[in-house]
Amino acid sequence: MTFSATTVLVLALIAAVVVAIGLWAASTANRLDRLHVRSDQSWQALDGALARRAVVARSIAVAIAGPTDSALVEQARRLTALADRAERAGRADRETIENQLSAALSAVDIAQLRPQQVAELADAEARVLIARRFHNDAVRDTLALRTRRPVRILHLGGTAPLPTYFEISERATPAASTGLAVDTVRTSARVVLLDEQDRVLLMRGNDPKTPEVSFWFTIGGGVEPGETLRSAAVRELWEETGYTADPTALRGPIWRRVAVFPFDGELIRAEELFFALRVPAFDPNPGNLTAVERRSITDNKWCTGSDIVALDHTGETVYPYHLDQLLPEAASAASGDSDPAVRSIR
Repeated sequence: MTFSATTVLVLALIAAVVVAIGLWAASTANRLDRLHVRSDQSWQALDGALARRAVVARSIAVAIAGPTDSALVEQARRLTALADRAERAGRADRETIENQLSAALSAVDIAQLRPQQVAELADAEARVLIARRFHNDAVRDTLALRTRRPVRILHLGGTAPLPTYFEISERATPAASTGLAVDTVRTSARVVLLDEQDRVLLMRGNDPKTPEVSFWFTIGGGVEPGETLRSAAVRELWEETGYTADPTALRGPIWRRVAVFPFDGELIRAEELFFALRVPAFDPNPGNLTAVERRSITDNKWCTGSDIVALDHTGETVYPYHLDQLLPEAASAASGDSDPAVRSIR
């Protein structure tokens, strides 16, 4: 049995089409799998942010429950009940209860709270806002691919359930974004400075208003008007350590963190963006500290992951949180030739 040249060509074309479809299907299935993983991880992050807000809501309930004011007692009971329900609720009821908790938190007179509690509430709500947006972005990207006709016809999504958006109101009251009218809103450029042994340089400092409480943090500070993130990071690095860096050597931003905190009598809301940079180890010698920095920065240290855990255990918090777990990611970025995608951290 022989085949004509035309038949061979047709069979070859059919085979090529089948192979092309197979390669496309395999690539799309892998991409869908990654998108589903991203959706799952973003939901876990959102669930964690909501759980933290519930804890803060209970602490606020304790703070406002006056012994004689029945209205405050009832408000505290409602906050506690909603926080408990939010933690136990299934996915189907979670949006409704979380929105009720948002409304209850809106009704709290934040003037009755200590500044630290105001900052905790503001930080918790900022994290919920960011986590919800990241989750909904992941859901949107997953659904955009999953609902395409060829993907549905070939069942490339497998048996994985379709992810769903999480809608929670973004409150318009003063507490919605900060918990209080903040004194300063700023964007900060920070540097995860690593040496050849993957140790990170941390600065030790304190709030001038509470000098007895020390904490550790990465190099960096506020971006000045007209300044780019990268140039601000280089400037802050020189001012705090005396090291002059090549702006093109910085990798990132790799992380984004929103923090609300009291400092030197002001309530500050900062959006922090982190770069990674690897340098030979050196002894820091500040180039140009401000008057406040001279009062508040007390020490520095090259730290391994275990060093960071040890510092946390002594009660001196390290920012950002879980930096010991984040170091490998920063080391990988610092050693790479390209800038990775920025992601949200605590």
